[in-house]
Amino acid sequence: MPKQFFFFARLLCASLVFVLGLSACLSSQAVAPAPVLPPPQVTIVTSVPPTLTPSPTPVPTAEEWIYPYTIAGLREHDYQGGEIQVGDMINETDVYTSYLISYPSDGLTITGVMQIPKVGKEPFPVIVMNHGFFSRAVYASGDGTDRAAEFLNRHGYLTLSSDYRSWGDSDVGYSLFYSGLVIDVINLLDAIPTIPQADPERIGMWGHSMGGGVTLKVLTITAGRVVLPAPVTQTQASGSKERVAQSSQGKTGGPEIKAAVLYSTVSADDADIIARWGPGCIGDYLEGERLYGCNSSDILPLDLPPGLIQAYKEAARDPDLLRQVAALHYLDDVSAPVQINYGTEDGQVFSGTPPEWSQKAYQGFIDAGKQAELFAYEGEGHSFVGDQWWAFMERSAHFFDEYVK
Repeated sequence: MPKQFFFFARLLCASLVFVLGLSACLSSQAVAPAPVLPPPQVTIVTSVPPTLTPSPTPVPTAEEWIYPYTIAGLREHDYQGGEIQVGDMINETDVYTSYLISYPSDGLTITGVMQIPKVGKEPFPVIVMNHGFFSRAVYASGDGTDRAAEFLNRHGYLTLSSDYRSWGDSDVGYSLFYSGLVIDVINLLDAIPTIPQADPERIGMWGHSMGGGVTLKVLTITAGRVVLPAPVTQTQASGSKERVAQSSQGKTGGPEIKAAVLYSTVSADDADIIARWGPGCIGDYLEGERLYGCNSSDILPLDLPPGLIQAYKEAARDPDLLRQVAALHYLDDVSAPVQINYGTEDGQVFSGTPPEWSQKAYQGFIDAGKQAELFAYEGEGHSFVGDQWWAFMERSAHFFDEYVK
């Protein structure tokens, strides 16, 4: 064979070897197994609720316990404004006809006396009479106000005298810093429009001793009373809900006191009252009347919440809390002119009220820029007698004539 043949044969074999080797390499790369990866790590989270520790129930502070009985708290109180029920006739004279009355107050029934004058024309101007402290064992409806009421009846005033809770035939209810007595008087005030013979646009107030302290608080509370919005109900109409107001006016602040007379009043500062007579009686208030250092004007039965009783004890020793219950520090809102009368010899006995208390109240009104008068009666004690009493009542009647009639 020629040499060229062997040359081309060898060249062909070499080419085949190259091609086959390249194909083997490519085939080997194409079918190479994929790398084996480890299985994914799966984390299983089991949700375990935390152990719940109940929050401790907040313990009210003394200030929170006492707030409903402060001047500010009593301004927010929900007064009933119920109806005065006229009961049996007590007496009839040529000056007046008197009747027993009763009315609702904080779920209690409070009793009292109404005296309708024989002079003047209906509806009569009204004077609300607030009596001083009496032993409940001897008190009868009208005690402490009947003589002054007759004098005012002669001037054409219809008079209303509340017994307050726990006096007379009234139900017994608790009272802190005179609050219960004040609530009873404001509910009487709000019920005046239910008396046909009374003019709710012409109202004055008269208070003796403890009743003077009640009057002072009533003045400060009613002057700043919160006016609540009208209640709202929901009714169905034409398949849609409509909001219907039951009243376009809302709850008003009640009748306005046009003028007030204070007679041998207790202090407008509760700290003075406690310093002289002690805090209120806890437990049996009738027994407390016989105890020194127990002022049974306040009533705290043992079934009250222990926290409230403890707060009362703390408040009676705390000057800051006592400021919140004292009328003296809220005179800025009072609009009614006030006349203050006291005897220069008052306070000589434990049950009396020192002249300094009347002077302090007067100065408080003056400092607040209010209209006030102060009259001292030489030689008179806690309850005036003789000509001085007549002079005092004549002055009181003229004061009411000027500002109430």
